[in-house]
Amino acid sequence: MITNERQYRITKAEARKFQVAIEAQEGSAPGKGIDSRVHEAMGAALRSEADLLSEEIKRYEDLRAGRINRRSLDGMRELPDALIEARIAAGLTQKEIAERLGLREQQVQRWEAGRYAGVGVERLQEIADALGMEVREEVTYTVAA
Repeated sequence: MITNERQYRITKAEARKFQVAIEAQEGSAPGKGIDSRVHEAMGAALRSEADLLSEEIKRYEDLRAGRINRRSLDGMRELPDALIEARIAAGLTQKEIAERLGLREQQVQRWEAGRYAGVGVERLQEIADALGMEVREEVTYTVAA
């Protein structure tokens, strides 16, 4: 997941490198001693990685442009990514959300890098409130028979 403009620029540069490698691979025959199936598999691996990077880039751009404004959660483990996406969709930098919370930018960077591991429920709610984020998730209970 791309979480900031720096990562976005790096990911775009990496995607361009993969595109160049794909074009070079597709425009060449298998090297001496390399089976054509191995050559094809190498090309497929390059294309697969390029596709993953393209998907990350597109999601970040869509969030940033406001084309994505919600996310369904399939569990509490997805809440950290939703918080990060809410920040991006709100057009806020890590520094700006830190200022809203009265914290240093580095704290938000650490939290996001660690996907909010160890951050308490109260603080998570403060972050969601600062983002104007509403969390509505259905909880299913296991009942005794």
